[in-house]
Amino acid sequence: MRKKKVGAIAVRFAVLIVLATAFHAMANQGMAQVATTAYPNMAPIEQYLMQRTAEIALARTAAPESISRAAEVRVLRRHGFETAVPGKNGFVCIVGRGWSSAADADFWNPKVRVPMCLNAAAARTYLLRITKITELALAGRTLSQVNEALAAAVAKKELPAMEPGAMCYMMGKEGYGGDAAPHWPAHLMFFYSDIDPAIWGANLPGSPVIGLNDPQEHLTQFVIATQRWSDGKEVK
Repeated sequence: MRKKKVGAIAVRFAVLIVLATAFHAMANQGMAQVATTAYPNMAPIEQYLMQRTAEIALARTAAPESISRAAEVRVLRRHGFETAVPGKNGFVCIVGRGWSSAADADFWNPKVRVPMCLNAAAARTYLLRITKITELALAGRTLSQVNEALAAAVAKKELPAMEPGAMCYMMGKEGYGGDAAPHWPAHLMFFYSDIDPAIWGANLPGSPVIGLNDPQEHLTQFVIATQRWSDGKEVK
């Protein structure tokens, strides 16, 4: 429990700085991969996989139990995600890997595990992008090849635009975001297609909203830090 208001402000500012650093790094997916990365090539596929029960449990940590307990859960297998637990509320929980959920330098990092729980609108739109990226990565495609394929799929409308209200919870504290940003603060993400972040007042002094634009993917993402983890404990 924070005892001083100044401490809370400092911690909140630090949270936003970490989020901004992590997500702006992710927004550079269209640029060349860092030449000095510790993960220049794909590791044996077994290193990216998890024990089924453990992956289900980790995926559910993305959102409060009131949401995740009735959500569909998908787990990663050799050729992509498959449904492990049917859902009842439209949400879909997964554990993202480096190619879809970390900065460029961690594209092939087999340690990355990022829990996320998407609502129905995001499951019908944003999740399809994660699914495609994952299938391409598991097939051994490089970062640049994945970027090119994804941009082409968006341009051909093989991947849909974001639906109104598309968002996801990323409030789990047990994941690993990669060497560039190991421990992400709890946050929510909102997805749109080609809108100006200024509409939300994002990235302005004093604003708690971080806005990221990816013209290549025609994707705008908004990030808002939360004060608590999915288990209800305060972020410190």
